[in-house]
Amino acid sequence: MIMLQHLISNTPVWVWALLVFLVSRGIAAMRPDETSLTKLAIVPALFTAWGAWSLGHRFGSSWEAWGEWVVGIGAGMGLGWMLLRRATLTVNISTGRLWRSADYTLLPLLLLTFVVKYGFEVALSVSPSLNLDVGFRAAYLLLSGGFTGVFIGKYLRSLRASRLAMPRSALEAAG
Repeated sequence: MIMLQHLISNTPVWVWALLVFLVSRGIAAMRPDETSLTKLAIVPALFTAWGAWSLGHRFGSSWEAWGEWVVGIGAGMGLGWMLLRRATLTVNISTGRLWRSADYTLLPLLLLTFVVKYGFEVALSVSPSLNLDVGFRAAYLLLSGGFTGVFIGKYLRSLRASRLAMPRSALEAAG
């Protein structure tokens, strides 16, 4: 119990704020809604930035580390794309906003991603020598990239639906 209290008290406030934000996004996704592509881009951008920051902080400019992370992103993108294969995505031509059906996969994915990333970061903080363990590094980088890729893949699926539904003139006017 003392270790858990120590862990929680030494976690930066921004991490807890991030968790609250992610839970709110996951809950909101469970309702069908009209949204913008910009709003849908927040989660993939957030995990991409967090992943890139973590990699830079932990591994510097190691091409091996960045390469493993990118491989994870590629695999995750395929999974993310497939997760929305049955989703209803249509565009309101008058507003340019995307209508999406309820997404019950987002909240569990966000929570799982947060727990896994948090767990790896805690393990690396407690035992920095894990950076040198090839298996641990590979798991950390591939999973971190994989989760990031899932959110990117889901976003790209929404982007594609939006592009297919919008008339060419509306796309050109939008920039």
